[in-house]
Amino acid sequence: MSSTFGTIFTVTTFGESHGKGVGAVVDGCPPRMELSEKDIQPQLDRRRPGQSAVTTPRDEADAVTILSGVENGLTLGTPIALLVANRDQKPGDYKGMLHIPRPSHADYTYQMKYGVRASSGGGRSSARETIGRVAAGAIAEKFLRERFGVHIVAWVSSVGPVDAPDLAETTLKRADVDQSIVRCPDPASAAKMESVIGDVRAANDSVGGVITCVCRSVPAGLGEPVFDKLEAKLAQAMLSIPSTKGFEIGSGFAGARMRGSAHNDPFVKKGGGLGTATNWSGGVQGGISNGMPIVFRVAFKPPATISLPQKTVDFDGNPAVLEAKGRHDPCVVPRAVPIVESMAALVLADLALHQHSRRAIG
Repeated sequence: MSSTFGTIFTVTTFGESHGKGVGAVVDGCPPRMELSEKDIQPQLDRRRPGQSAVTTPRDEADAVTILSGVENGLTLGTPIALLVANRDQKPGDYKGMLHIPRPSHADYTYQMKYGVRASSGGGRSSARETIGRVAAGAIAEKFLRERFGVHIVAWVSSVGPVDAPDLAETTLKRADVDQSIVRCPDPASAAKMESVIGDVRAANDSVGGVITCVCRSVPAGLGEPVFDKLEAKLAQAMLSIPSTKGFEIGSGFAGARMRGSAHNDPFVKKGGGLGTATNWSGGVQGGISNGMPIVFRVAFKPPATISLPQKTVDFDGNPAVLEAKGRHDPCVVPRAVPIVESMAALVLADLALHQHSRRAIG
């Protein structure tokens, strides 16, 4: 099912960007876990549009309602339905783009695949679809935090040509990340990033960036070799997010330039078990978590919808000039931080339940 992610802890998202609403159905969440809208809303607030000068001005509260699966503040073990209404949709902004596929957008490919597409805002290809992921991810994260003490934090580590220092070894908290509107916890880098985004917005253009994510206190043993390795599931999750173009874990592509003698992570005694002296593996070895922090990075392209005139063609192949209307992010990475965190939580929750079922049977 193309709109469902996970195998035990699953999420199915629904809705279009300019329809009546968007949301998700979460299945497989363990029963008797305390849950209310207050547990979900903070992450949606971090993802919502109109939150700062570097995001789209679309004004949506993105208030979530739990429709099912929770009674008297406790999960029932049954499907949890989550709904967020669309209140500031403006489909009229897209009339001029009805017959012209936007360059590097999904208009053409959705039309070729289905023979029809949502007439405004990109429909399911819009980043508004990720509301359901973030709401579901907040539930998964609560389960992971309460059961295992897992802590997940992501931040913007680059925008365009601006790179922040490597902060993966620090103990960042989300409050540190949110001090900047670009969600970069390094003040000097954040100021440069904000300037770059302001420049491209003034030019009616867009710019891409990279998000780094660290998952701490993940128990060793999560991951299902050989096809459902932990890093493989993380890669699938991250590359399913709109506008993503790259994923790397641990040393990533830089590791290809290293020698094994430098890249290997020697084991050392840590607490009551083993750890590693370095973490080039990014917390995953053989497709299974090793108990070290899981560190990965996700690359996001510049948003495809820009207001600059672009020479292209319409669906019939006739020359056209497209000047996109509507309200769009000049850079998606500040708002994508909670999306990355949520997808990581969904992967880890699903694999944790897999591992629990294996031990239960054994």
